[in-house]
Amino acid sequence: MRDGFLGYPSSFMLDVVVCALVVIVPALVLSIYLVKFHRAYTWHRNLQVALGLVLLVAVGLFEIDMRLEGGVKGILAKRSVPLTPEQLSFFYGVLWVHLVFAISTVFLWGTTLTLALRRMPNPPRPAEHSRLHKRLGWLSAIDITLTAITGLMVYYYGFMI
Repeated sequence: MRDGFLGYPSSFMLDVVVCALVVIVPALVLSIYLVKFHRAYTWHRNLQVALGLVLLVAVGLFEIDMRLEGGVKGILAKRSVPLTPEQLSFFYGVLWVHLVFAISTVFLWGTTLTLALRRMPNPPRPAEHSRLHKRLGWLSAIDITLTAITGLMVYYYGFMI
């Protein structure tokens, strides 16, 4: 599409996804706080659905952008100073770890959201599904946090150094 807006030789959508990764964890913490300490079940549901939709759209557009940019290699080619073979090897290692978390997050968070929307009452409140939902929710929260951390590492090692 076009160069990124964060000042590094990346792509526009890569910068959008990086910004989303920075916002997602605090928003997730807020969502958990609202449900755990304020019993704000509707706020929790609405925030989770909004986060899921925003990430789905951002990642979808990012995937399109990756194809248009020639993949990671195409974006890395924008660097004025190429990564050394050692840096490139480390970068791809971090990228693969990130992809494990990113892909598992799609399935885990998607399952958590889908089951909650199907099995929780409307308006949301504790129910029979709550116990499983809490476990899936914590696993999803840990997974998206690791996705965000490793995604930021990919950005740093690929485009900032």
